[in-house]
Amino acid sequence: MRRLYTLLLWLALPFASAVVAWRGLADRRYWQGWSARFGVAPRSSGGGVWVHAVSVGEVQAAVALLGALQAAQPERALWLSSATPAGRARAREALGAEVAVSYAPYDLPWAVRAALRRFRPALLIVVETEIWPNLLAECARAGVPVLFASARVSERSTRRYQRFPGLVRPALAAVVTIAAQSTADAARFVRLGVPAQRAIVCGNIKFDRTIDTELTTRGALLRARYAAGRFLWVAGSTHPGEERAAIAAHAQLLELQPAVLVLAPRHAPRFEEVATLLRTQGMRFVRRSEPQAEASAADVVLLDTIGELSDFYAAADLAFVGGSLVGVGGHNLLEPAQLGVAILTGPHQFNAPEVLLALREAHAVRIVANAAELAAAVSALAGDASARAALGEAGRAAVAANRGALTRVLALVKPLLAGR
Repeated sequence: MRRLYTLLLWLALPFASAVVAWRGLADRRYWQGWSARFGVAPRSSGGGVWVHAVSVGEVQAAVALLGALQAAQPERALWLSSATPAGRARAREALGAEVAVSYAPYDLPWAVRAALRRFRPALLIVVETEIWPNLLAECARAGVPVLFASARVSERSTRRYQRFPGLVRPALAAVVTIAAQSTADAARFVRLGVPAQRAIVCGNIKFDRTIDTELTTRGALLRARYAAGRFLWVAGSTHPGEERAAIAAHAQLLELQPAVLVLAPRHAPRFEEVATLLRTQGMRFVRRSEPQAEASAADVVLLDTIGELSDFYAAADLAFVGGSLVGVGGHNLLEPAQLGVAILTGPHQFNAPEVLLALREAHAVRIVANAAELAAAVSALAGDASARAALGEAGRAAVAANRGALTRVLALVKPLLAGR
């Protein structure tokens, strides 16, 4: 089964390379460090820890984990790999030169084997869930244990993996330890082949993320620049359809009071598409990438840069977290919650249901089912500062109450590294 999977990857490789080359015409970061995709990993004398975080959200969690690893065992080399330009850029910004950062190798046996030979890790930590059959098989072959931190897998994904037991079950049974987000996640990994004694419920390390001490200051400066004396709300990590809903909600809000919308598409290739939408909707807007543009007359800020969403959340009175009015599964609710910002989000939340549950039980989030409900909720909360404050404080408290996963994950790391 794995041979067939590998053959399909070989057949897809020319197309994947063509896509990267094409995207690189608009965003040169796709070309930078491309050799890492083929196994050109950082060199190490051995005994280090390789941490893989697919994109920006997982990188945020990985940063806290890497910081704890550095503090506990400063002599070990650390490598963070990511699958996207945005994730790689965020990692470089957050970690500086102390941690090697690159793209992850393609899941081809020879590429993974080359990466393992160059870095010689004592442990691979995968943040959340990236089940790559050849990566796991090559780690098993090299005797490298694998830890899935903040691990989660949906019921739908579990059923899909179970259709191909020969693809991942042997590697999961051989070298993988699971630090699951929930009891349900742990049980699903056991169904996929992880021994029950190696599926431990640890929680979500995203709750343990520390806030940059300068974040509040940066937020205040952004607010002064773009929304002095006006209500400011953010529509973050949006997808097609959600920008149109946010713009409609903002148009309704502008009939009631002066306000600014910060519109942050999830994916950089869509920045120009969203700019065109704003023009066709007749919105006065500025692009964040043009810092000299006149901001005081704009009703919308198009956040067309990477790594600044948290700064704008820190500036905001209200946040709508996207990927949730459409069937993407929702994005990071914890960023605005940690900052005490009132949160709206949509009903599609299968990416991190435990986070949503924790916030809902704390009455720290409001769910809007569609564009009309989003518009009504934005207008209502814009006029009710006490309701916003209650939502924000409840979110901050919910985050505090769910901390501790990082400590539990580190407790699993220690025996896996013992003697290696």
